[in-house]
Amino acid sequence: MSSIRQVQVTFDCAEPERLARFWCEVLGYVVPPPPEGFATWGDFDRTLPPERQGAGSVCGDPSGVGPRLYFQRVPEGKAVKNRVHLDVRVGTGLVGEERLAALEAECARLVALGATRVRVLLADAFDESCIVMQDIEGNEFCLD
Repeated sequence: MSSIRQVQVTFDCAEPERLARFWCEVLGYVVPPPPEGFATWGDFDRTLPPERQGAGSVCGDPSGVGPRLYFQRVPEGKAVKNRVHLDVRVGTGLVGEERLAALEAECARLVALGATRVRVLLADAFDESCIVMQDIEGNEFCLD
């Protein structure tokens, strides 16, 4: 059996480029350069059939370690809770008030980018505290 070498997380969405840029800001990711022969992604996009223009966008970890994120336009809106979500790990190794302070600081930064704070889940006997949030299109994620 061969091992998996790369993982891509795909988001169905209404505005792929906007959502990709949001997640670039959240994670410190970058939009890769456009295909060879094109000065910008917009130049490339204009060569596509009209129904494919603006249909997808991508961002990735500049170090190449984290998974690539792909955003694809779909006609239907989000209807129910995500079955898979991202955990943005900002409190790793922290506990108690120190952890909550780190989570709250990052939450404030992401709200300024357009994210929505949903609720705080306080530490219990099994898990540390986290903050449940939604991105600019309503996809749930956790600050962990």
